[in-house]
Amino acid sequence: MRRHTLLAALVLWALASTVLVAHGVSDKDARFLLSLDGPAIIPLMYLGAKHMVTGYDHLLFLVGVIFFLYRLKDILLYVSLFTIGHSLTLLVGALGGIRANAHIVDAIIGLSIVYKAFENLGGFKALGFQPNTRVAVLIFGLFHGFGLATKLQEYSLSRNGLVTNIVSFNIGVEIGQFLALTAVLLTLVYWRTRPGYMRHAYATNAALMTAGFVLTGYQLAGYFTAGL
Repeated sequence: MRRHTLLAALVLWALASTVLVAHGVSDKDARFLLSLDGPAIIPLMYLGAKHMVTGYDHLLFLVGVIFFLYRLKDILLYVSLFTIGHSLTLLVGALGGIRANAHIVDAIIGLSIVYKAFENLGGFKALGFQPNTRVAVLIFGLFHGFGLATKLQEYSLSRNGLVTNIVSFNIGVEIGQFLALTAVLLTLVYWRTRPGYMRHAYATNAALMTAGFVLTGYQLAGYFTAGL
């Protein structure tokens, strides 16, 4: 029991540490974005893929979404709903100039992780009601895409080739999501063959939920201290 507790604590520490740096853009990437003046399809696809693969908040949410999905068609359905949501708000936010406070958006993204982990733990059943998971995944996908858009909005990107570049970035995000989810799914498939899968499912989802709370608290703290 102590070994299992220690393992859960280590997972929790790792998740909590990574979500705090989830949306970061390196100085090198920032300089590249600011230097753009025209279409840069391949580099923007690479940046989009890189951002998704290192975007731990997105990946933690998706881990929660597919954690108890066993049929491929169900996985494709829920991932497609998430993709539609985040692609829509990424494009609208980056190209349409619709803005929101990045800390608030990222706090809601943290709550999306909390929501899915809570659902996986049977929390809603204990409360006596069950929200529509498909609708929830789509709605949270909208916030995840807006979170990506707020990061691009931090830079004064050249209007020359902007549409091409944003679409290329979004395609890269989808590529990164596919690669990351493939790795996660293969890991889950193997883990499900082990006798300890269900026994550790509670600790894993509890760690996911706690990581979501950490991210939410971190972003809310940033929001309230931004003007100090």
